[in-house]
Amino acid sequence: MDDLLRVLGLVLIIEALLPFISPRTYRQAVAQLALTPDSRMRGIALVMLLIGLALWVWG
Repeated sequence: MDDLLRVLGLVLIIEALLPFISPRTYRQAVAQLALTPDSRMRGIALVMLLIGLALWVWG
């Protein structure tokens, strides 16, 4: 359980870096993301899920 909390903490740190360092760039990226078609977003999310699963299983 300790490792899970550390990993979750690391994810939160990484997710917060861009909005902390450059809020304007982050806002522009989110606006661009909002314009991305659902099918492309699902495809990207699927690839990220598969990579994450592979890292978790074989890491």
